[in-house]
Amino acid sequence: MIFIPMKGVLKRYPYTRQHIARLEKAGKFPKRVRLGPGRVAWVDEELDAHDQALIDARDNAGKAA
Repeated sequence: MIFIPMKGVLKRYPYTRQHIARLEKAGKFPKRVRLGPGRVAWVDEELDAHDQALIDARDNAGKAA
């Protein structure tokens, strides 16, 4: 299992820290893992799954359900 720190998430997504927190709270972004005091990260596989869900939603947009 690989953990991606905030700096890595910010490089991967064009979001601010505040926007990531809002997306997490709304259930639209993977939840962070607290590694210690003042240190958080995200599970790489969960970020990959999130990316795939975005791609699937794009590819299925406009198709009849």
